[in-house]
Amino acid sequence: MKLSFAQDRVLAVMAHPDDAELLCAGTLARAKTDGAAIAICVMCAGDKGMSRSEKTTNLTDVRRAEVIDAAKLIAADTFFCGVPDGELADAVPARRALIEVYRQFEPTLVLAHAATDYHPDHRAASALAEAASWFAASGGHVTDSPALPAPPAVWWCDTVNMADFTPEFYVDVSGHVETKQRMLDCHGSQLRRGGESDFAPLEELMLRQCKTRGAQAGVAAAETFRAHNAFKRARAW
Repeated sequence: MKLSFAQDRVLAVMAHPDDAELLCAGTLARAKTDGAAIAICVMCAGDKGMSRSEKTTNLTDVRRAEVIDAAKLIAADTFFCGVPDGELADAVPARRALIEVYRQFEPTLVLAHAATDYHPDHRAASALAEAASWFAASGGHVTDSPALPAPPAVWWCDTVNMADFTPEFYVDVSGHVETKQRMLDCHGSQLRRGGESDFAPLEELMLRQCKTRGAQAGVAAAETFRAHNAFKRARAW
């Protein structure tokens, strides 16, 4: 059995500008190849991802441009909520912004951070993605766009460095690792931070993770997920 995304609209809701490349860009690329519409929504501005040695005065603009350049490689739409780094919370303004993103893109499947991921912004983005998946289909929650006909399914992505995450299923992305790398290469402002003590070499981290998950599933590379099987969010695939 091979999962096909051909009829889907897949939206990745990520906290920071480079999170999709680490956790789900291979699945987005595979979905696009299948014929799906795909998009990346970045909740945070990326304004505090500053190098210790290299100061960038317009970092938010730089990081937004990096997201757009990376998304172009897989023909993904992009959405930005612009919440300052470290200030993301499951609160009404952020919910309303994300509900509107859902209504504009109309996803059938949302890829979101696991609630146990290491970063507070990741955990907040996880809660927001789940809440918006429900309220986006509720006519009582008014935004500029009409309510969705039904809530999208939600898959929780792997955690960064695979900590405290037991995969429920694996998506074979063996044919899309080069694309993940090319997308990650667009995030030069963060790649240059790889040797700093408070950061990590992102390419090494990404490759190790997708190859390790692939080895667990008997393929060259994989990304892992857990389905959010809540009432009206569960789907048969």
